[in-house]
Amino acid sequence: MLREAGIEVEPAELLLAEGRTGTDTVRQLFMRHLSQELSDEDCRRLYRRKAELFTSMPPVTLMPGAQKLVKAVRDAGLTTVLVTGSGQGSLLERLEADFPGAFPQNRRVTAYNVSRGKPDPEPYLKGMEMASVLPRQTIAFDNAPLGVQSACNAGALTIGIVTGPIPPQSLVDAGADIVFNSMPQCADAIAEVLNLAM
Repeated sequence: MLREAGIEVEPAELLLAEGRTGTDTVRQLFMRHLSQELSDEDCRRLYRRKAELFTSMPPVTLMPGAQKLVKAVRDAGLTTVLVTGSGQGSLLERLEADFPGAFPQNRRVTAYNVSRGKPDPEPYLKGMEMASVLPRQTIAFDNAPLGVQSACNAGALTIGIVTGPIPPQSLVDAGADIVFNSMPQCADAIAEVLNLAM
């Protein structure tokens, strides 16, 4: 979608924006690369095009370790809440198949029910509200600096997980209390971490 609009970006730039709502990301990229301010309608049109391209892509495989991590958290008796900047319907629809029962509709914070996306604390605060917990009772897992910052600003114990080219130090700099170098590493260690945290 960006290429069609005349914008070339490195994947790392997009990964560093991960966690923002889609419309915020589109607005920032157009301003940064084209000095163009987008109307709400332009944002919606571009995001629809992005969604078309996304759904035409072949299905991706599940990230190794993700199911094991979610199972360990649930086995510890904790309430799971999804906090995402995404509003991508096809992505959200996969949750029940990939993580049965872990993220029901009433425990999902998406781009559609926040007014301020990550790095603002609102998404994680809304997630805490859904789970009926206080910040000090919350453990947040995030793979992006903006998400880590959001969780930290909301007062959660924050675990950063490296899932791509973003270096671990970026998650530390964003405020992560603990950083794992991969999802499998986090999944293997989470039972011990939860015992210490609880």
